[in-house]
Amino acid sequence: MKKKSKAIYVIVLLVLIIAVILVVGAGLFIDGALRIAIESAGSKALNVKVNVKSADLSIMAGKASLKNLTIDNPPGYQQQKLLELKDAAVAVHPKSLLSNTVRIKQIKLDGANLAIEQKGLSNNLQDLIKAMPKQDKPSGKKLYIDTLEITNITANVKLIPLPGKTDTITLKLPIIKMTDLGSDNKLDLAKLTEQIILAIARGIAEQGVGVLPKEMIDTMSSTLGKVIDLSKDIFGDSQDVGEKVLKDAEDVGKEVTEGLKGLLKTKKQE
Repeated sequence: MKKKSKAIYVIVLLVLIIAVILVVGAGLFIDGALRIAIESAGSKALNVKVNVKSADLSIMAGKASLKNLTIDNPPGYQQQKLLELKDAAVAVHPKSLLSNTVRIKQIKLDGANLAIEQKGLSNNLQDLIKAMPKQDKPSGKKLYIDTLEITNITANVKLIPLPGKTDTITLKLPIIKMTDLGSDNKLDLAKLTEQIILAIARGIAEQGVGVLPKEMIDTMSSTLGKVIDLSKDIFGDSQDVGEKVLKDAEDVGKEVTEGLKGLLKTKKQE
């Protein structure tokens, strides 16, 4: 009887050990797959290397988190990294993970630090935007996001050194909030990465008015106008872009801080 009880105990113990191994192994696989998916989609969207130190996904709870996401500079700049993001938290509807469109309740990105380098009239963020590849159709699962919020954004802008003037200016951006992303049914992970970069770039252009060199604001605003087709609505037809940005800075800032709802809708109009 004792031998039989001992045998049952051993079998149960082995089953438990195997179950733990399977659960832990599955968790490692899922987390690793999530990290690789984000790195791949980000690199595809921005045409530079994107790296994520760690990613954690809980399917049952419908939550995911990232730590220390970095985006490399385009070629030709001194520093290796353009952007470093400390934390990202995602809340998703678990059932939607099995459908073609993943429904995300909220994305919170916190602690975005950008190192902007000026080179002539251009800069690394502007060059990154120019090099973004065009993507007409989403690849992989489509996304719909109720709310996306970016907090604690700092941009350290390194200017061309001039005698008697500071060569680095630090900008603190207000909270960027976007809602109803993916309503055009065209949003995927790569497109989402692009939209986040455009929103941050637009925030820098707005905050830099009167602080950064006028020529730098002009060229960055012009690039943004071409990318998101705002040349007529915000910047005007042929007048000086910088002067128009000065005039409309309040409206642009309001759009950034209250939610860039028109970003994807403008894409749809294209």
